[in-house]
Amino acid sequence: MVDVFSEVDEQLRAERLRSFMQRAVPAFIAALVLSVLAVAGVQGWQMYQANQSAKAAQAYQAALNTAAQGDGEKAFQQFDSLAKQAGPYQALALMQQGGIRMDQNKAADAAALFDKAASASKSPLISDIAALKSAYAVLDTAPLAQLEAKLTPLTAAGRPYRVQAREALALARLAGGKTAAAKSDLVAIANQLDTPDSARQRAQATISLIDSGTAGGLKKLADEAKTAAPLPLPGQPGPQTPPGVPVQAQPEAAQ
Repeated sequence: MVDVFSEVDEQLRAERLRSFMQRAVPAFIAALVLSVLAVAGVQGWQMYQANQSAKAAQAYQAALNTAAQGDGEKAFQQFDSLAKQAGPYQALALMQQGGIRMDQNKAADAAALFDKAASASKSPLISDIAALKSAYAVLDTAPLAQLEAKLTPLTAAGRPYRVQAREALALARLAGGKTAAAKSDLVAIANQLDTPDSARQRAQATISLIDSGTAGGLKKLADEAKTAAPLPLPGQPGPQTPPGVPVQAQPEAAQ
């Protein structure tokens, strides 16, 4: 009798094992296939992104070369294809287009392109300098309230171009008749430890002109400040490159 029960028990265990294997093996195989497909998909996407980035880099360099040869309008069209595509070169291409329009004395168009560049980038190294260049493009024509709204956020602690933004804000306020506020900005620039020597000297010279009541040299100082506004070289904030001059720039990290 005991043998009969043992035999039945073994049969039940074998049946349960067979049933489990029938359920588990297909699920295991499906999970394995899905894992392989997921890894292949990730690797494929990474290869696609790398390929697209390489093509964008080549297109950006080709447009820079065209601009360096003096054909600004052709370079503008070359940058346009990158400016219309989301990616690490979009903001840089928009900024280069803005620089070309500045060279063509189309300040309003340049400011609009710089604003697009600022919105397209998530990196403050690029978005802040684009916003700063937009303000400089229309510094002599835009209402003071508009310039203050654009520049004031850029002067906050920790922002990469806060000194340059405060200098632009001071110039805008001087032109708008807010002399006391402008002088306060200039004093802050002159006293900041991280202020570049050139900006410190301009601030001190402008303060002297304000105190003496002489406004004749302000335009020259304003022009010097605009020229000193840097184009973006991520990781190297503040290069002294004149607006509109093409530079070899590395794109920001993937957004």
